[in-house]
Amino acid sequence: MGLANLVTPAKSGGVIILLGLKILALIGLAIVMVAPLAQSVLLSFMSTLPRDDMAVGTFTLLNYRNLFADPALIGSFWNSLTYVTFNIVICLATGLPAAYAISRFSFVGDRHFLLMLLALRITPPVVLSLPVFLLFAKLNLLNNPIGIALVHCLFNIPVTIWILESFISTVPKEFDETAFLDGYSTPEFFVKFLLPIIAPGIAVAAFFCFIFSWVEVVLARILTSTGSKPIPMAIESLFGFQTDVGLVMAVTILSLLPGVLLIFFVRNHVAKGFQLRI
Repeated sequence: MGLANLVTPAKSGGVIILLGLKILALIGLAIVMVAPLAQSVLLSFMSTLPRDDMAVGTFTLLNYRNLFADPALIGSFWNSLTYVTFNIVICLATGLPAAYAISRFSFVGDRHFLLMLLALRITPPVVLSLPVFLLFAKLNLLNNPIGIALVHCLFNIPVTIWILESFISTVPKEFDETAFLDGYSTPEFFVKFLLPIIAPGIAVAAFFCFIFSWVEVVLARILTSTGSKPIPMAIESLFGFQTDVGLVMAVTILSLLPGVLLIFFVRNHVAKGFQLRI
């Protein structure tokens, strides 16, 4: 009885410490992420430049009206959506068969090959900027969203293969053999059986492809000089001698929406995928 009385306060103290650490972590998260985001939202609805008909700090929708009335800004948003979508589709379409082959078939240097792919992923984009520019100039892929999507594949396909291979490896090989013995072809096996099983892995791979392609600006700047500029470059172009901070914040909020929607619709798959990957 006496020993129980000694242990219980110790456990209670540990719980209190953990609770305190969680509260501190939430406060830190609020300071680092929530506060700047809240400020961005507020500024996007405020007049930040002196105008004849509106004082600075006035609540207004003018920033969003100017945003949607500017063809260059809206065009950059659609450019980003276009090449990000193409990039995700290409990476999944090529990465899935490659990941399946690496997972199911052994060949000399297969693991070294995978490591080489990952080494390409951690290569700084600026290192490849000149060769990529010269190659894509010959292929007439400059100022083209498809060109940006293809060059991003150099960095996203290795990660896609690595992620999908780890998920496919958790599926027993007997599962494949049983499906083939039942008369299913390889495409049917992929569509009806394998894809539903590794759906969390596909969501995680698409998530990482989106993160890289949506914010990458080095290669996009090299490949776009006149048109097809992505949203990060459009935001960058708004900074000048007298920056309209409200308009910049409105464009920033708009650029956050696709990522928020993606996370919302695939959140369950992504969460499950990270758990399985860990």
